[in-house]
Amino acid sequence: MANAVIFLGLLIFLAHVFSAFFSRKRVPDVLMLMIIGIIIGPLLGLLLPSDLGVVGSIFASLTLIFILFESGTDISINTLRDAWKNLAKVSLTSFVLSVVIVGILGHFVMGLEWNASLLLGSILGGTSSAVVIPLVKQLSIKKENEVVLVLESAITDVLCIVFALAFMESYKIGGVQVGSIVGKVISSFLLALMIGIAGGIVWASVLDRVRKIRNSMFLTPAFVFIIYGLTETMDFSGAIAALAFGMVMGNTEYFEFSFLKKFSREGMMRLEPQEKAFFSELVFVLKTFFFVYIGLSIPFNDFSALLYGGLITLVLFVMRLILIKFIIGERAPSYDKTIMSMMIPKGLAAAVLATMPEQLNIERGMEIIPGATTIKYVTYSVVFISILFTSILILLMDRMPLLRRFYSFFFGKMSESQENSDKVSQNSGNEEEKQTDIFHEVAGIFGRRGSEKSPEVEGTDIPLETADNSSLNITTEDDEN
Repeated sequence: MANAVIFLGLLIFLAHVFSAFFSRKRVPDVLMLMIIGIIIGPLLGLLLPSDLGVVGSIFASLTLIFILFESGTDISINTLRDAWKNLAKVSLTSFVLSVVIVGILGHFVMGLEWNASLLLGSILGGTSSAVVIPLVKQLSIKKENEVVLVLESAITDVLCIVFALAFMESYKIGGVQVGSIVGKVISSFLLALMIGIAGGIVWASVLDRVRKIRNSMFLTPAFVFIIYGLTETMDFSGAIAALAFGMVMGNTEYFEFSFLKKFSREGMMRLEPQEKAFFSELVFVLKTFFFVYIGLSIPFNDFSALLYGGLITLVLFVMRLILIKFIIGERAPSYDKTIMSMMIPKGLAAAVLATMPEQLNIERGMEIIPGATTIKYVTYSVVFISILFTSILILLMDRMPLLRRFYSFFFGKMSESQENSDKVSQNSGNEEEKQTDIFHEVAGIFGRRGSEKSPEVEGTDIPLETADNSSLNITTEDDEN
């Protein structure tokens, strides 16, 4: 027990250090967290996903809820209005092409029958909110393009779930019903959106009274859990409901209605800065354990699954590159388009859906869905490799001129966008400043001290101890007077 507690403390500490490294050196923290999971899981066998039982899946769902809710509070309705066309084109086109391409690879390369191949394509058709959102928040891209990536991850989760379940249902009834699939997509999205918006309006209207209750900080996420659970119980998308709830809480001025004044004299209340900071800390901790959990789940004992997973991931990255080239307008900065072309990591939804065909076979006592085990392990491999590819590409963007030239060939010169990217550590707010402070504290513990030479200021040859007016002998206007 003592060792487990020590490990949890070290893990949270390391997560802050990794985040600080990402802020300064562009080494993605999610990649290093996954490596920790790989070391303690597949390599050393100290902990396996099965050891966590149902706790693992519940924890993963909580992470998704928190990330979507917090992300929704940062999305402006005005920005969404500007970005919706690109959002629709990227989300729908990327999902359809992913299903088709993976379906073809599954049938002709992996030897799966067509229904099973398209099922695999549906599972891998989306992007992961738990990966995309933390990454784009630490990169300097335009707000409307950030919104496209965030909402794409939520929308494609819905598409993945509905289409994958529809293909699994086709094995029970002996055929695919297109009309039923389309109807489920529309109802799952729109009704979940309505539930999330209604829940957000109700909560924002009573929040001033809720705050008078002692220790009420956690009541807002508790209400989000209720909204998510009720939506999932009705077979709609809880993820979309959580995202919509957060958007209402971040844009209350658009939802002010006169009849709501009966419930609140102060009107609809936004989240206060300390509440948002609290939720941000919760997301950070949950994200830390989530990516370690992903690392635990990688099937390194199945080489063919890793090989197929690598092939699928590579083809999907090429598809995404061409897609962004022709869909995103010329006005978008080249750096933004480059980042958007990299953002196709798979995550929670894919991992959960991948287990369902095998579970269905076990429940029926026969192989209803052929190749179910292959689908599961290939999906796990794509989850790992796609996150690895995305992380490495982001890391190398500022360090490898050849890679920059490659993407410049597709999207044009990155001078202006890269200038913005280089300033990300200065403009990303108080949270990143705190992370950088932690980095300096760690460097102070393990680095140079006392009379030893101090580290240099990044991007200059001036030591830290001389980076002030007095030591540089810079004459200021006050000195002249």
